[in-house]
Amino acid sequence: MTAPHEKDGHDVTVRRGQFWIPGERIGTEHGTVQRAPMFVQWEAPAGAPAHPVPLVLIHGGGGQGTDWTGTPDGRPGWATRFVEAGFAVYVVDRCGHGRSPYHPDVVGPMGPPFPYEAARALFLPDEARSDQTQWTFGRELGSEHVDQLVSPMGPLPADLAESQRLDADRLAALLDLLGEAVLVTHSAGGPVGWLTANARPGRVAGIAAIEPIGPAFAEFPGLGTLTWGLTSAEISCDPPAERPEDVPGRSIPGLDGTPVTVVTGGASAFAGFAPQVVDFLTGAGAGASLLHLPDVGVTGNGHGLIFEANSDETVKPVIDWILATTARS
Repeated sequence: MTAPHEKDGHDVTVRRGQFWIPGERIGTEHGTVQRAPMFVQWEAPAGAPAHPVPLVLIHGGGGQGTDWTGTPDGRPGWATRFVEAGFAVYVVDRCGHGRSPYHPDVVGPMGPPFPYEAARALFLPDEARSDQTQWTFGRELGSEHVDQLVSPMGPLPADLAESQRLDADRLAALLDLLGEAVLVTHSAGGPVGWLTANARPGRVAGIAAIEPIGPAFAEFPGLGTLTWGLTSAEISCDPPAERPEDVPGRSIPGLDGTPVTVVTGGASAFAGFAPQVVDFLTGAGAGASLLHLPDVGVTGNGHGLIFEANSDETVKPVIDWILATTARS
C-alpha cells in the first residue's frame, strides 16, 4: 500500500492561513464560552491574486470545508482549482461542523448522525447508476471511497432555521472583513448564501449555487423545512412579508440585482426542480440563470459533482461564470 505522500501529488505554491469568526460570549455554569464560532481557512496565489474579488466556499448539509479541498480518491478539490485560476479562496466550516466547535448545551440539540444509507441515496443513488458515469469509485457500503465520502459527515443542528441564521451571521462578519466576495455554495449551504447576501446588500458580487436545495417551501425528512421559500430562517423582503407564503414574488433586498447561477449535474435529482429555484430567485430580483452542466458538454454528474471523477471539468464552467460576472461588476 502506498502512503498518500508517496503518490503522484500536486505541486502548488500558495499563501495560506486560518482564523475564526467568533461567536457570542455567553455565561454558563462552567464559565464564559463562545457560541458557534466559524472556522475559516484561506489560500491565495503566491503573488497578488489575479482577480481582486475573493471567493467564499460554503459546504452543504452534514459536510465540512473539506468538501472543497479534496475528493474521495485523494485529488485536489475545487478550492485548489480556484486558487490556480488566480482567486483568493476562503473555505468555511459552517457553525457546528468540522473544526467549528459544537456543544449542544450552547448551540442547541444535535440532529441525528449522518448514515451511510442517506449518503448513498443523496450522492450515488441506485436508480441513477447508469446515468451517473462520473462516480467511477466504489458504490457499496464498506467501499474505500464511500468511507472517505461519509467520514467527514456529521450531525446538523436540529433547529435548521437557527443553524442557517448562525451561519449567515458569521458569514456576514466575514464579508465585513473582505469587503466583497463571490459566494460558492453547495446543497444545504444554498440557503446560507441567500441569507448572507440579504444580510450584506452590495457586498456579494455573485452567487454560484451548486445543486442548492429546493424547491421553495420543500420539506426534507430528518432535516427540516424551507419555511420562508428557499430558507428555513426568516428572510426579509420589500415590502415586508408578514407570513412565509407572502415571500414569493417580493423583492429580497440583498438578492435584488445580484448575479446568481444555479449549477446542476445531468444525473442529479436536484436538476428536476432547479428551474423552480431560478424562478423564485428571479421573482426576488436576482439576476438568476441555470447552468446545467450537460448544456456545456459536461455529462454524467450527480449531486456531488464538486468531488466526482471529473471535478476538474465541472469547476471550469463555474470559473468562467465567475470571471464573466466579476468583470461586469
